[in-house]
Amino acid sequence: MALQQEPTTAHRSVQHALRVLELVARRSGGVGEDDLARHTALPPARLAPLLRMLLREGYVEQLSDGAYVAGASLARLGSAHDRDRALRAKLQHTLGGLRDSIGAAVYVSRYVDGEIRVVGCADGPGAPKVNEWVDFRVAGHACAVGKSLLAQLDVAARRDHLARHKMARLTSRTITNERVLLTRLAAQAPTVPVLDLQEYAVGTVCAAVPVTAGSAVGALALSLPVRHAHRLREAAESLNRRAAPVLLSLAI
Repeated sequence: MALQQEPTTAHRSVQHALRVLELVARRSGGVGEDDLARHTALPPARLAPLLRMLLREGYVEQLSDGAYVAGASLARLGSAHDRDRALRAKLQHTLGGLRDSIGAAVYVSRYVDGEIRVVGCADGPGAPKVNEWVDFRVAGHACAVGKSLLAQLDVAARRDHLARHKMARLTSRTITNERVLLTRLAAQAPTVPVLDLQEYAVGTVCAAVPVTAGSAVGALALSLPVRHAHRLREAAESLNRRAAPVLLSLAI
């Protein structure tokens, strides 16, 4: 069961974006920025960057008269036909953009039927992905992705997960004490990225932020070689600020 947590900046952005998209979808002839501001009660300083993001991600298109209409991404994700494939393609495209802008391998994961699943990854020559030397499904206590997902569950669900997956020591930094881990997870603020400082793998540091849509628990993460550890916190904050497009794809 997911916890009721305070909304992150990305969650607020997505809530606003969904309101904008609902209006745009209802008006096939297009809706102007003034009408959007009036009906959503969003100030220009918040609406303008939101519309730029929706344009960039293909959720809306702008007509020659300035009005906004539904874009191709909204049509594909809003359709019941082959939505799963459209979602995978959209997530992969978005992850690639995040990889390039942040300069790190980027991952999206979900907590499904009591298990951790990495459902998308974007890496490259300059952004190598972490060597999955231990299955992420059994390493939730040690990796940023796993800890971010577990932090979004209630205490009973966390304990159930740890009962099914032994907290093995993967490196000298791995937390193997259940009480210590549960205490840290309980104190984890949803607006603060979870960090993994060589707890999963020697030579790699990671960070993760929640991307939960409705009852579906998810996380967005990045990894860096330890030689770039000085970039981790800045990269994590950038990932947190840029999480809205991923969360929006999952929410539509």
